[in-house]
Amino acid sequence: MKFTVEDTQIIKNIEPQQLRDYLQSHGWYEDGQFLDNATIWHKQVVEEGVHRRCGLFEILLPNTKNVRDYLPRIREAIETLAASENLSQLEILSDFINNYPNLKLQGFVTQIATPHEYKLSGEITIICPVFDKLRKIKAELKDHNYILAIIAYQERLPIVCMGDLFKENDIFVLKSPRGFQIENI
Repeated sequence: MKFTVEDTQIIKNIEPQQLRDYLQSHGWYEDGQFLDNATIWHKQVVEEGVHRRCGLFEILLPNTKNVRDYLPRIREAIETLAASENLSQLEILSDFINNYPNLKLQGFVTQIATPHEYKLSGEITIICPVFDKLRKIKAELKDHNYILAIIAYQERLPIVCMGDLFKENDIFVLKSPRGFQIENI
């Protein structure tokens, strides 16, 4: 099954330099400029086997987010990368997600850190699907939310919450968690 990514917020958060670094590390080569706004990248793929892929793939990479067609160009780049690497667009995108504001998470609390002394708060770990993969996400909760997390952990109940997701040193962190609740089953 092929998925296409239409979420503008995800695509807006991809920096041109991230894509440039990815292309360089995956065998693409820069093959010229397109006006002053973009660079042209190519990759020759010849692969035998069941899912034979071959051909010259091309990406027009904007140099800045300030170009009018930034979003369509990044969508095209993700589509082309997925085709050239025989991966889904979500698998490609997961390498670029460093932050995602106002994300709704649904999952399970898998770990509760020792609470802070003299405070009803602490770090929890939630496991849930994010961008087509199960991920561990750290969050700092306090007061009533921390109590709900303990109950969800002890009773193995699903939770739901909102927050701003960031990737820091390959670890996902949910900042500004809100609306934390045990999900109705």
